[in-house]
Amino acid sequence: DRKERQKSLVGSITEDMMLAGRDINYFVGVFTMTATWVGGGYINGTTESVIKNGLVWTQAPIGYSISLFLGGILFAKKMRTKSFVTMLDPLQIKYGKPLGALFYIPAFSGEILWSASILAALGTSLRVICGINDTLSIIVSAAIAMTYTLFGGLYSVAFTDIIQLICIFVGLIFSIPWMTTSDAVTSPLQSSNLTMFYNPDKPQDYSKFFGKLKSGDVGVWIDYAIMLMFGGIPWQAYFQRVLSARDVSVAKTLSFCAAVGCFSAAIPSIVIGLITMNTDWPATEYGIKLEKDDYKLAVPLTLLYLTPPAVAFIGLGAVSAAVMSSTDSSILGVSTMFTRNVFVNVFYQNASDRVTIWFLRLTVIVNTIIAMLIAIFVKTVYGLYLICSDLVFILLFPHLLMVVHFPKRTNKYGMVAGFSIALLLRVLSGEPVLKYNAILKFAGYVGPHVDEETGEYKYGVQKFPFRNLIMLLNFIITISVTFLSQKLFEKYPDMRRFDYLDAVKDVEETHEMERKEEKKAANGDI
Repeated sequence: DRKERQKSLVGSITEDMMLAGRDINYFVGVFTMTATWVGGGYINGTTESVIKNGLVWTQAPIGYSISLFLGGILFAKKMRTKSFVTMLDPLQIKYGKPLGALFYIPAFSGEILWSASILAALGTSLRVICGINDTLSIIVSAAIAMTYTLFGGLYSVAFTDIIQLICIFVGLIFSIPWMTTSDAVTSPLQSSNLTMFYNPDKPQDYSKFFGKLKSGDVGVWIDYAIMLMFGGIPWQAYFQRVLSARDVSVAKTLSFCAAVGCFSAAIPSIVIGLITMNTDWPATEYGIKLEKDDYKLAVPLTLLYLTPPAVAFIGLGAVSAAVMSSTDSSILGVSTMFTRNVFVNVFYQNASDRVTIWFLRLTVIVNTIIAMLIAIFVKTVYGLYLICSDLVFILLFPHLLMVVHFPKRTNKYGMVAGFSIALLLRVLSGEPVLKYNAILKFAGYVGPHVDEETGEYKYGVQKFPFRNLIMLLNFIITISVTFLSQKLFEKYPDMRRFDYLDAVKDVEETHEMERKEEKKAANGDI
């Protein structure tokens, strides 16, 4: 029967809970993959970015859509064919369980920051709807997310995603015509008349909606664009869906279809951003001009003040649905990796299903609390949203690509060198969103200063595409150190007694496994 088939495929109740019995079909797969990406941070953050920086700087929608497409091409087939449970499995197989578990650091950072941005988005939405302050809203939201995740498992997460995604599309698209008919809104097509930014003393030479890409900012734009495309791939929330797919065909198809769905879901948010810019806010019941700190509230504010109550209720329900569709996936993903790849594989390899499931639940609670605290103290939704791909792109992506496609070009020594140096370089490069300045300053670095207009303290900004440089250095160092260590042990066999990481032994074991596989293939066993 179905349960027996699932057990034979997955191997345990724990893995069944994590991967829904590897039984996700085309329809459910496309919906759950798209809904996982289209979270509250995605919807609110896209609108916030359009208003703050213009369309040209709103890179996440197109960047993450391309990343889903690239994920389908580069990883879906190989990962699903080998029936891994998490994206860290191939890294632990190649580098060993303790060293492979190090990759939990960037993976944890990415998923937790993603979850925090989602909670922050729901917190701001509830503040507008119910008048609850942000902190209380985030605590309540985190509690809901935690309860949902504890008892959900991937089955219920996947099927509720279908309803949530329909709510998102219908709710936001349905509300836009009502917004455009409000008396406080000028026609969005009249893009020269963007009332929020109009200043007769400073005539603008470009559209605020489309934004402006200055020559000095091209490096920053390229840095973010490439980071989002490739940094959007190594996420457990993505691979959880790929690995739970019924077969390779489903795994690849849901990646490609979700790429289209992910981009399509950003269109209503972009339109709402344009409407917000064309709204005379003092003429609405809101009563005052929209300040920069309120941009992240743009979606709930437009719904609340530019549409009738019934429409506002439907639209705000769509935002809440977007939040819940991603929160459960992110928390479950990061907790799954810690439980399997750190707790079980490194510390307690003989753990029973019962112990593993209870530890998974405990990890869900701890991770939810961490995400909640970050959401309360770091206030920029889009800033959190961009950091999500940062460490994942620099530290995790190069090694995942290597172990999946070029396993002979990397070993433990190369991995340790590449990972350590890349992490150090990134920390030294500074991060304005986390409020600390760079120690390592690349070409074009703009130092910390006080803004002349606002009087605000501005943290230093790197203008060079430093994230891509560090990621490439990770690749180069890993390959170079691997090559040198291999040649050293080959040329000087006596040096093998200093092979503390057992790199030579690992190569010999890999060759032995390959010979066995070739022998099986020759005999027609596989």
